[in-house]
Amino acid sequence: MATTSLWHIKGRLKDLIDYVENPEKTMPNEDMQDFFDVFSYVKNPLKTNEGEYVSAINALKETALQQMILTKKQYQKTGGYIAWHGYQSFKPDEVTPEHCHEIGLKLAGEMWGDKYQIIVATHLDKGHLHNHFCFNSVSFIDGQKYNYSKSEQKRLREASDRLCREYGLSVIENPKKAPSRPLYLDEKNGKPTRYNVYREDLREAINGSRDLQHMMKYLADKGYEVDFSGSHWKMKLPKYKHFTRLDTLDERLTPNFIQSCLGGASRYGNYKAKISYSPHMPEQYKNAWKPHQKTTGILALYYYWCYQLGIFPKGTDYKPTSPLMKEELRKLDEITTQVRYMSKHNISTLSDLHADREKNQTEMNKLIDYRQHVRNKVRRATPAEKEKIREEKRCVTERITELRKRLKYADRIEKRSAHIDDCLNQIYDTIENQRSNRQKQPVKTARRREEPLR
Repeated sequence: MATTSLWHIKGRLKDLIDYVENPEKTMPNEDMQDFFDVFSYVKNPLKTNEGEYVSAINALKETALQQMILTKKQYQKTGGYIAWHGYQSFKPDEVTPEHCHEIGLKLAGEMWGDKYQIIVATHLDKGHLHNHFCFNSVSFIDGQKYNYSKSEQKRLREASDRLCREYGLSVIENPKKAPSRPLYLDEKNGKPTRYNVYREDLREAINGSRDLQHMMKYLADKGYEVDFSGSHWKMKLPKYKHFTRLDTLDERLTPNFIQSCLGGASRYGNYKAKISYSPHMPEQYKNAWKPHQKTTGILALYYYWCYQLGIFPKGTDYKPTSPLMKEELRKLDEITTQVRYMSKHNISTLSDLHADREKNQTEMNKLIDYRQHVRNKVRRATPAEKEKIREEKRCVTERITELRKRLKYADRIEKRSAHIDDCLNQIYDTIENQRSNRQKQPVKTARRREEPLR
């Protein structure tokens, strides 16, 4: 069984050239890190059995990157996607390193070997063997740039499956779209991702409801939208555009299975869903947020949110009951970092945040201009002066990097403050709906009692 994936690498031709000239001092951006890693394995092949499982197609593996650069220059296509990077991952203990690399070479040759320069590296350092493919985005034959369409995606999957069958390996018969790697790791570690929260609330709804009508009401009271029509039942939170099928959360969750399991823990009646706010909220933060009004005091809003999530105070046994809040606990580290940033830089309101962002942007623009001036000085400097000027340039670059981080913090804080407002509004509406339903319930009961007397 093998899974495949392919994605583009963004960057600049200059980044490639810098890496070729001095890979130890090159600091690639996040998008290009994995791409450069594949080529570093050729020079430092700890993961590939001393380079035994590194091969090149239409290039020499020692100079593949240089040849890709020459191809780009030859056809004057140095912008856009710089390369393509993919993998082919096998089931643990199902394939030998030799066969894994052999299959990877055959797959790469069939898919891209007629037009593109490719590096194939088989990694042995994980619990599962897997091949990495890196190939030039520009063809050395005609200069055409590679386009990864849905038909290409299908062709890649079918070619991989066919090769697996030829080597007697298992194949995924009903493939599903894999989650992103961060989501996959969080799911694996049991963090409150959207799907883990769905599963938990579904379990509560099934066990606490004696019939399907009460199960649907339980999920609706939690804030979910449900669609139990057809053969595939679905649910979602209002913040998401698409429904999630229950049998994708757990293949057992078919309509027949759910109905057979209803009321597993509700001998004496149906459970009621509850959405509540933290009881530990300090007085100074109780009015930090008002329903359906944009909050400008974002530091107070963040503190309010942290109390509602149960982060503050430390040691509390309070846990949020809203699925919207549960999912936010996955982003605990990011929220904590943003609170610290605002506290450190005395940011309390949106206007403070905008002022901080403007100041950092102005300073960064000046430093970028100054760095270009320093680069020009390097060209004109004597060999003895160059090292000193390069050190000055390095210090300026570090400061620019720090300012870029601060600008990202500001953007994320503003977006998250709007997101917190939306979440709190949805939770508030859910609580208000529960209250109004409880107020209507006695009236409905009284009418039922009167009907038989007529």
